Amino acid sequence: MAHLLLIDDDAVFVPEQVRQAFPAPEYRVAVADNGGYGIELVRRSAPDVVLLDLHLPDRPGLDVYRSIRAIDARLPVIFITTAKTAEAAIEAVKHGAFDYLHKPLDLDQLQRVVSEALEVARLRVPVRLAETPSHPDADGAMLGASPRMLDIYKAIGRVAAQDVTVLVTGESGTGKEIVARAIYQHSARSQAPFLALNCAAIPENLLESELFGHERGAFTGADRRRVGKFEQCNGGTVLLDEIGDMPLALQAKILRLLQDQTFERLGGNETIRTDVRLIASTHRDLRVRAAEDKFRPDLYYRLGVFTIHLPPLRDRLEDLPILVQHYLRRFSVELGREVREIAPDALARLRAYSWPGNIRELQSVLRQGLLRASGTVLLAAFLPELPGASGNTRLAAGSDAAFDLERFIRLRLGPTTNDLAADTHREVDRLLMTLALEYTHGNHREASRVLGISRQTMRVRLRALGLHVAHSVESDDDDVP
Repeated sequence: MAHLLLIDDDAVFVPEQVRQAFPAPEYRVAVADNGGYGIELVRRSAPDVVLLDLHLPDRPGLDVYRSIRAIDARLPVIFITTAKTAEAAIEAVKHGAFDYLHKPLDLDQLQRVVSEALEVARLRVPVRLAETPSHPDADGAMLGASPRMLDIYKAIGRVAAQDVTVLVTGESGTGKEIVARAIYQHSARSQAPFLALNCAAIPENLLESELFGHERGAFTGADRRRVGKFEQCNGGTVLLDEIGDMPLALQAKILRLLQDQTFERLGGNETIRTDVRLIASTHRDLRVRAAEDKFRPDLYYRLGVFTIHLPPLRDRLEDLPILVQHYLRRFSVELGREVREIAPDALARLRAYSWPGNIRELQSVLRQGLLRASGTVLLAAFLPELPGASGNTRLAAGSDAAFDLERFIRLRLGPTTNDLAADTHREVDRLLMTLALEYTHGNHREASRVLGISRQTMRVRLRALGLHVAHSVESDDDDVP
């Protein structure tokens, strides 16, 4: 019999969900409605797995977790919470949580995660990460409770305390610098400097000086010695934003810095030693850039020790209400407006848009809407024109896709119809394959996982349908980071 302990001040709903997911007699579920009683139960009768709410009436969930770790550091603890910010998820995983679940609980997900935790408990595998001080998030771009964002928060929690290079990828406007700052804020270097430099925004002849500094007389106009970012930031963290646009000649110096933490100033021959953690970000595909001889493959492999990919906003539209509410509050204060809510039809228009500019574009649209707004509700009429937002440009509405399929069937129903089932299945396959590969950016391996079929089966179906979808360079290469 597996013994689960739930520590949560919800006396009815959450315990009922957990008991429903883990019924007796196979499981025994104990419930504590506050942190102190939960700690007492852990001491009294060690459970196999703990489900711990981050917000308890008598003390913070993280304090309870530390007390549980002091009793048994090997005990798997799964945090559960209603918090929709990155902070809670990052802190939970960073402090060694087995996983992090969001309320209301998804029973299938709960069963899967607890089953994995029970296996860990059986094998007594320690699941721990170093603890570092917490800091509030710098920006609402890290808000969201969608599964893809929760995975990103967990990834930040896992890597923040590990002093390794991190590569953050994603389209422009998705919040890559915010991720970099979150990694820094939750790292052991959080009290040291953090410096960000946009490699695409600085002319090539000045970028080397900005990074490594220069000696007096190194070039025309160099009338004094300049200390570069890597020297200024000794002991801290440097973000090289849009590193995919860095000149090849400069990439060699970055590679050396990563290898031995040494460099020379421009125009000098003194070897300078530094101690910096490097985080790089880019909206470009560095593998493609390397294949085109525009990026050094050896540098790419050094940067990709740990990669975090940020999804575009169109792929996490379930987070849109959270983001809109956050920015409405924030921008209303900035712009002297009293708008606190958004009308349903206005939110529907935002949902129907594909957001090529991602979070940055959403911020711009909401600012424009607030400047035109009157009253306390943001109406659709106040929003700027959004190309394609009036129609169903994506599958966000869902019902339109179902209507198209129904129309396909009805148009083919008739006295001479035959093989309609095969034709319909073929069209459903076409839609499934196309949307799955669009969702995974052409990654066949990930698309086959989402669809629940093998990659070989997917390739056969694609050929049968005559679909030629761009194949991601990541799809078949499991060994390259």
